[in-house]
Amino acid sequence: MILSSVLTVVPDDSRVIDTTLRCRMEGMCLIFCLFTFGGSFQKGLAAVIQTQQMVSAAVGEDAPLSCHLLETKDVQQVTWQKVLEKTERNIGSYSEYYGETVNDGFKDKVQFTEAGLQKNSIVIRNVTDQDAGCYLCLFNTYPDGALTGRTCLTVYELHGPFITISRSNSPPGSVVTCSATGQPVPMVTLTVSDQNLSFSHCNTSRETNTNSTVTVTTTALLSALSSTQVGCLVSVDSAAPRELLVTVPDFKDSSDEGLNKQLESDFRGFRWPMTVVFLIVGVLICICVLQVRISQNRNRKRSENPTDNQNLDDSAVSNKDVRLRTSERQRQNSEDEKRVEN
Repeated sequence: MILSSVLTVVPDDSRVIDTTLRCRMEGMCLIFCLFTFGGSFQKGLAAVIQTQQMVSAAVGEDAPLSCHLLETKDVQQVTWQKVLEKTERNIGSYSEYYGETVNDGFKDKVQFTEAGLQKNSIVIRNVTDQDAGCYLCLFNTYPDGALTGRTCLTVYELHGPFITISRSNSPPGSVVTCSATGQPVPMVTLTVSDQNLSFSHCNTSRETNTNSTVTVTTTALLSALSSTQVGCLVSVDSAAPRELLVTVPDFKDSSDEGLNKQLESDFRGFRWPMTVVFLIVGVLICICVLQVRISQNRNRKRSENPTDNQNLDDSAVSNKDVRLRTSERQRQNSEDEKRVEN
């Protein structure tokens, strides 16, 4: 019995071992399938909603966020949320029954730009550092439930670029300086359009400001004094770079001769207005002088001929006496006539 049991046990053990191995292999296959097809399934769910994973905006700019449900679903409502440290905060929602709704705390900040159940977009106005973070768009469907899209907003600050150009006598050339201020630290790159020219003696410095922004200044020597175009390219993180192009002035005219030419040119520009002003002032002075001369001549003539004035006065007195005498004679004649009649 023992042998038989042994004999019988051996086949049983082999079947048990085979079954165990088969189970292990099936379990591994099941786990493999879960990992493989499960990952694909999750990826497929995530691919249902089309959205930007990362959006960058400068301080003071507007940040657009958009979600597009690629599959046709029975969507009841679209909800936007901001992801906080331990929870999510509702920003607003849209439904055919209630329309657009923006919750308190976001009414002056968030606005719907495209309200729809398949595609929905909002814009965050005048972004600040506090607006940075991740946002969720939830398509509440029936009977599948909520389908979620996720977008993260990065906020940066960038001022510039600013370019200054000066002349260098030793070594000869043009000193090009470009600076930009931002947060995170901006990257500053100098470029030159002429392939035959190059920068040398490059130097970059950083200065942290009181508002946590960083000013980066790059200075380099351009081995040419003739006019050419230089550029300054600045960027922060994933934001679109900014470029400023400036033409280097011809420093040959920056000598005394060039300065005199510039002053002469400026004087020519002011010549006509100044001429008109001087003409007007001259005419006014001539009129005043002429009036003074006329007045002086009149006074001099009066002082030189005092007898004429006396004769005029005497003639006026004599005329008065004549009139008095004439009136007296007429009165006497009238009295004589009355006497004769009587």
